[in-house]
Amino acid sequence: MPNNSILLSMKHITKVFPGVKALDDVSLDVKTHEIHALVGENGAGKSTLMKVLSGVYPHGTYEGDILFEGKHCTFSSIRQSEQAGIVIIHQELALSPYLSIAENMFIGDERAKFNIINWDKTREDALKYMERIGLHENPNIPVNKLGVGKQQMVEIAKALAKHAKLLILDEPTSALNERDSQHLLDILKELRDKDNISSVLISHKLNEVAAVADSITILRDGKTIETLDVERKKDTPVSISEERIIKGMVGREITDMFPKRDNPIGDVLFEIKDWTVQNPDNPERKKLDGVNIQVRVGEVVGLAGLVGAGRTELAMSVFGHAYGENITGRTLLEGKDVDISTIPKAIAHGVAYVPEDRKEFGLILIQNIKENTTLAKLKKISKASVINEHEENIVAEEFCKRLNTKTPTILQQTGNLSGGNQQKVVLSKWLFTDPRVLILDEPTRGIDVGTKHEIYTIINSLAAQGLACILISSEMPEIIGMSDRIYVMSEGKITAELSGETATQEEIMRNILNN
Repeated sequence: MPNNSILLSMKHITKVFPGVKALDDVSLDVKTHEIHALVGENGAGKSTLMKVLSGVYPHGTYEGDILFEGKHCTFSSIRQSEQAGIVIIHQELALSPYLSIAENMFIGDERAKFNIINWDKTREDALKYMERIGLHENPNIPVNKLGVGKQQMVEIAKALAKHAKLLILDEPTSALNERDSQHLLDILKELRDKDNISSVLISHKLNEVAAVADSITILRDGKTIETLDVERKKDTPVSISEERIIKGMVGREITDMFPKRDNPIGDVLFEIKDWTVQNPDNPERKKLDGVNIQVRVGEVVGLAGLVGAGRTELAMSVFGHAYGENITGRTLLEGKDVDISTIPKAIAHGVAYVPEDRKEFGLILIQNIKENTTLAKLKKISKASVINEHEENIVAEEFCKRLNTKTPTILQQTGNLSGGNQQKVVLSKWLFTDPRVLILDEPTRGIDVGTKHEIYTIINSLAAQGLACILISSEMPEIIGMSDRIYVMSEGKITAELSGETATQEEIMRNILNN
């Protein structure tokens, strides 16, 4: 049974940035021997609170008190918080891709004597902590040879090597498939039950929160709304529903997570025929093999499949041949062949792609909202290569209003926005190009439930305007809830075409696994 003593107590934390109060008198108590979920919409203050705790924002830059194991803490760096036993694992993993697992685990804490690294001791210790979490890999292989799920496990093993007493995990499953997500959550439960290690889990996946959390603290607009205790019977939550958590997060009930569409669906607008793409890292291997897809006017077509099925590769190879080698096949618009073999040609023909990784491929984070919004089609607001800044301002303001982007000004640096608002800027950027076909690759990844609902509403409005939308998502309820038709992909092939109205998760998985 959980021990009810308090491991961490954060009292009356207030953190102010220029013009913004990110945290307003926030308090948080984490017990020993518990998984404590921290939930809230993007911009609610979750990550800021954890950066205060871990020393990223040092003592003196915020108001309030932190007590850990009953001792008052004034961390001025991450190293100090780690020495106390608090280790944070960020959403963007802090691993050096070309170093080995063992080297990554002990960066800054090398197994060395007289400045000479003891490699035998390094590997021995790495294996010890890897074994604790069931990571059965050679500690000498570079981490870039591992999938994202196993890289996440390396981060946890790295934290254990620092003798963590409290793990902070920021969106740890956002880039994982269901199997890897479940494995990671099982590790957290095992660390709680066998090693007495507590965790703070920041997640937008409320089904996971309800499944593993012992307590749930909800933040909204930088304030603590409430902390819920989860009663369990045989590891099954019995007292807290996802709807209850959502109501606390957004301040209202969202009764229909996937808003209905009633717009008519027209004729076929966009087709991909016999699409075959070879893997650029292994040209003898086909990444996509004879894919055929149709999308109609006003239709949302879902692409379902496991990680590695080829969905993103299909989107990128179609959009300007941004991925792959020896690409063959046809792309047709209104029944006529079109050449979209470069990104400018794709944009000119009205094909747009909202990428899976908004930070790396979707935005220039050091530029402001205005510049990102118009970037993909500057000729619309320029003459003789001179940008009309007044017109650019109007465009950016209109899109912020249309998509309800929360920002004090269009001159706000995009990297300072929450994930949900960054995604709205990416959508604005591609909607500014006047697309007829919009490919959306994981458009709600790492986004809170309230903003997800807003994105779904935007997708529906675009379909109602006659756009043909292709939706790629690893969340099956999202695919089923948003799609008129669903293509199932496995190992680079289409294995089934299903009706969105009647499809089930079991049917989709059956068509994935029976390829």
